[in-house]
Amino acid sequence: MSWLDPGLGPGTGAALALALGFPLAVRALVHRGFRIPCRPEVGTPADAGLPYRSAFIVTEGGRRLFAWHILPPGGGPAPHLVVMHGWGANAEDMLPVAAPLWRAGYGVLLVDARNHGRSDRDGHSSMPRFAEDLAHAFDWLERQPEASPGRIALLGHSVGAAAALLAAARLRRPAAVVSLAAFRHPEIVMRRFLALHRVPYRPLGWMICRYVERVIGERFDGIAPVHTAARVRCPTLVLHGADDSTTPPEDSAAIAAALPEGLGRLAILPGVGHDTVDRMEEVMAPVLAFLSEHLPAAGQ
Repeated sequence: MSWLDPGLGPGTGAALALALGFPLAVRALVHRGFRIPCRPEVGTPADAGLPYRSAFIVTEGGRRLFAWHILPPGGGPAPHLVVMHGWGANAEDMLPVAAPLWRAGYGVLLVDARNHGRSDRDGHSSMPRFAEDLAHAFDWLERQPEASPGRIALLGHSVGAAAALLAAARLRRPAAVVSLAAFRHPEIVMRRFLALHRVPYRPLGWMICRYVERVIGERFDGIAPVHTAARVRCPTLVLHGADDSTTPPEDSAAIAAALPEGLGRLAILPGVGHDTVDRMEEVMAPVLAFLSEHLPAAGQ
């Protein structure tokens, strides 16, 4: 599985080009940074013994999202989770998450965000676009006979986790949210990136951040998980690996603290990193415990 960085757009080249005074080159590199190399799925859920059907879901601008609907044991109706990958990943990368969910009695919708996997290309990628795609996938799943009405949750990793919080805040309909390794604020991620490459925040880093806001059409403060969490109105599990070297666990702690009282739960897992696959049992144990309490499947 490839669970990548928070992916806010500009790469090292963009920062360095701006530092050297080439704003046109910066703009070109920022836009390039928002484009994802196409990496379609090579396997299917059947490789993991999961029953499924492929689907295409219409999202913003008439673009189509590729998805796998992993059918619940017994055929349903049953509670479901809409699962969103991180930056540069795809639906297949999330199969290690889907398999234990299915074994616990849940249906799962694995979605490729635009510009990822087999979904349509659509200019740049951004976290708000991930959230738009999640919302359309949620709407599609609500209409499927296998899904239990009012019992659909969102689960995302990294950028997908930030998008799940944003989508939940805007939709107000998910039964629950699971956030895996989210970042707390895009500006903080940018500051960390700039510091790593010894680029001063003012004026250069500030200029990059404002240009990225213009590209994505959103202010960072308006989409920051530490702010959108306060508008989520369903039980939310915020989970983070203690050994995450991409996004520190303090980010998830801040997000959990921002959730409305009584709705948030924080789990920091020792020995787990940002893209740890061999520790999936430790990752999914608190997820399944949380879901059994707030979104129980048949037999739980």
